[in-house]
Amino acid sequence: MGTASRYWNIWQINPGSDRVGYKQSLVTTAQEFITKQVPTFQNGNLQSVLLSYFHAKNSAKVDNIIRAQAGLSLRCYVSEPILKACKKIETLFGGEKQFTYQDLLPFVLNDDAKTLVILDRDGKNQVIIDNHGELKTTTYKFFSVQVLQKFNAESKSSMSLDSWAYLQTKQNQELKDFLSEFGFKNLSDWALLNRARPKQIDRLSDRDRKLVEIFHAVYRRDRITQRQAGLGKCPDPSKAQLQEMLTSLQTQNITINSTVELMKELKQVALQLRQYDIWSYREPLEIQNPDTGSYTLRPDLPSNSLDELDVEQCSLLEFFHEQMKLALEEAINQEINTRISSLQKSKKYAPLAQQFIPGLQLYYCQGMSIKEIVPVLGMTSWDQARRVLNPGELLTNIRDLTIQKVLDKMLEKAQELGLTQIPPEPDYLQALAEQIEAFADAEIFQGAAEEIRAGKSRSLNSVYAQELKLVMGNW
Repeated sequence: MGTASRYWNIWQINPGSDRVGYKQSLVTTAQEFITKQVPTFQNGNLQSVLLSYFHAKNSAKVDNIIRAQAGLSLRCYVSEPILKACKKIETLFGGEKQFTYQDLLPFVLNDDAKTLVILDRDGKNQVIIDNHGELKTTTYKFFSVQVLQKFNAESKSSMSLDSWAYLQTKQNQELKDFLSEFGFKNLSDWALLNRARPKQIDRLSDRDRKLVEIFHAVYRRDRITQRQAGLGKCPDPSKAQLQEMLTSLQTQNITINSTVELMKELKQVALQLRQYDIWSYREPLEIQNPDTGSYTLRPDLPSNSLDELDVEQCSLLEFFHEQMKLALEEAINQEINTRISSLQKSKKYAPLAQQFIPGLQLYYCQGMSIKEIVPVLGMTSWDQARRVLNPGELLTNIRDLTIQKVLDKMLEKAQELGLTQIPPEPDYLQALAEQIEAFADAEIFQGAAEEIRAGKSRSLNSVYAQELKLVMGNW
């Protein structure tokens, strides 16, 4: 768990330091709380005591000040893995010094180490305790509190609070938005093809390389004009562009019968490029052979990563794929249950709880928009329907559950095979978690998110959408 001093020393941003950009500060409130309020703790259970106080699990009557001071101590503790995660992200994504970890710190290392904060009755919102002991709602959120808010020490997961803080930092939406400015985002197929680099193209088959080259010759040429006209995003290639590509391909002895078939082949190449991006930045389990289309284990996996997991054992890799599928189904069922239960407990939305499944079926099975669903289900407004259904939030929660479930199963399997101890080494856990997250996003959740963002033109046929339809059919 580390030394007790971690619970009263906090890592904070230090803009005055050009060299490192952060500093460690003593939090006397936390130190006094631990030495006076929890003086008889044993080194092994201090964390569980603090978590119990913070979440008020032993008694609903735990004093709010005690809850907040326990939370402040835990906020000190998680500041260290948050800082380490930012440094790790720089090593993964900050190639060619596009950015440094110092650029990431303001998003997640934003704790002032002074404000007393607890969670509301539902455990979903942060509440400030002012100098008079009064509770006040706040729109400003400390990321350290968000980490504690979602941490479940009583789950079957063997993940430590350190590892949990690291993963939550990796998944922080503001960090993801920041990274998207440097190209690390869910680009469209056409943006991926348009920005394909020689290193990526060299990995493709001869036929696919020619497809990309001709796509560049036509599409990149026209993008210059589009940018001058103020068109930012890469649009779908026009029929005229596709026809021009077909003609050029014929001169290369590549016959494709129609523009529809060409679109399909281009999208297939884009999928390979998308996988390459994920694999190259996040150390995946396997890569696609450009000539055969089959998947093989990466030969260049670093020794401190999946070598520890010995992925060359086919049974373990098969186990991983099986657990991903099972976890997705379980996560969908669990989150649907949670959402319906939450609606039933809400005074405002309880009458609409029974409309949740029918609403999702209209959205995913019939392709109706939220606006179109409103009159069908007898709701009063688009906003009401969005709050009840909220497909985006549902997707996010199912994604997090799926990744966590797979991680738990893989850790159990690794322990069973003698590949790691429990709790696992931090580096081992981080590498495994990164790979699971990357694979899950590439195979399931990126496509699902793109479908939701597509609006009226969306085609709800992703792996996620198909599994969700199957699960809803059993309700």
